[in-house]
Amino acid sequence: MFMTLLNSQLIPDESLSLSLLPSCRDHQQALADRLSLSNQLAGSQDELPVRRMKDSYIEVHLPLGTDPTLREKYLNYHKGVRFGRILEDLDSLAVLICYSHTHNKALQRSPLSIVTALVDKIGMTQQFIHPDCDIKFTGHVTWVGKTSIEAKMHMSQVHTHTHTHTHTHTHTLMAAFVNPLKPEGPEEEELFQQGEINKTRRVELSTASLLKVAPTAEERKIVHSLFLNTLDTKTVSFRSRVLPPNSVWMEDAKVKGLEICHPQERNIFNRIFGGFLMRKAYELGWANACAYGGCRPNLVAVDDILFQKPVEIGSLLLLSSQVCYTEGNYIQVRVHTEVLDPLTRHHNTTNVFHFTFVTDKDVPNIVPQSYGESMLYLDGKRHFNQTLESQ
Repeated sequence: MFMTLLNSQLIPDESLSLSLLPSCRDHQQALADRLSLSNQLAGSQDELPVRRMKDSYIEVHLPLGTDPTLREKYLNYHKGVRFGRILEDLDSLAVLICYSHTHNKALQRSPLSIVTALVDKIGMTQQFIHPDCDIKFTGHVTWVGKTSIEAKMHMSQVHTHTHTHTHTHTHTLMAAFVNPLKPEGPEEEELFQQGEINKTRRVELSTASLLKVAPTAEERKIVHSLFLNTLDTKTVSFRSRVLPPNSVWMEDAKVKGLEICHPQERNIFNRIFGGFLMRKAYELGWANACAYGGCRPNLVAVDDILFQKPVEIGSLLLLSSQVCYTEGNYIQVRVHTEVLDPLTRHHNTTNVFHFTFVTDKDVPNIVPQSYGESMLYLDGKRHFNQTLESQ
């Protein structure tokens, strides 16, 4: 399937129903239409036809090289491409791929309501994206469970001597059965097995979360070493702390923001589009890394984007970015988003994002003071190590 991206909306050929695209019709009517399809859902996965990976394959071209108006929307002040916009496009494409996999020929649409639950990994092999060259996105479903789908996407820049590759695994959960997937050939078998590995890894990471269990013995030594390095040698006190040379207290490495969630950024379910949240979190994290390092950072990887709760229209969205780990010229940034209810003053976490940046020079060491900050430091170190291992 071939498509061209115009004005940040996916425009498919005639083989795909436009009902898949929330921007093409009234949101309330679209939501009502979706709810009316609930009686078309399968009672078990066995009732659904088996699909192949090529059945969900989609190719999209972003005509930055030929459309100056579109290029302006993607251009950043470094004369590169705003990666936050790319995140929005990847999120849209991932969901569209999943709709293609679950497309019902009799209904001429998918009866499912699909949302992105998490993004496993986005890795960059080329840090600069040229704004005057077209971008090609391709992707297809690589793994399915009973009610979940994983899609893998690839982004490359055409008509240049360099290539930018972005690999994204989007895990999409629905309270309904999805079409089974049949791999064909060794390459597809390997992709499917990687989906099983990703599933196992997510369970292991959740089980070993520092929010649930204590740090490992090695990690405890790291925390204690950080503590000893900040003690004031002139006093015999646990409370007297001194910042080591070329270091920054973690408390001083935060950047916060607030977004009023307007209807313009809503999806078909009348909630805030996940790609918009990813863009805002990335841009805040980038700004924090830029301020911390004192120079322009480049993205290395995005991993473990978790969508815990939907964000409603009219919400006050609080974003907090924290430099949580540094090593050489690398900066690990965690962005936490939550919704504030102005009436009850309650805060509810909606998303957690992890970004790895690299700069042209070594950056100061980040140093935690409290136990909670030490856990953020260790969590950042874990994500950073995973990123390096996957490079």
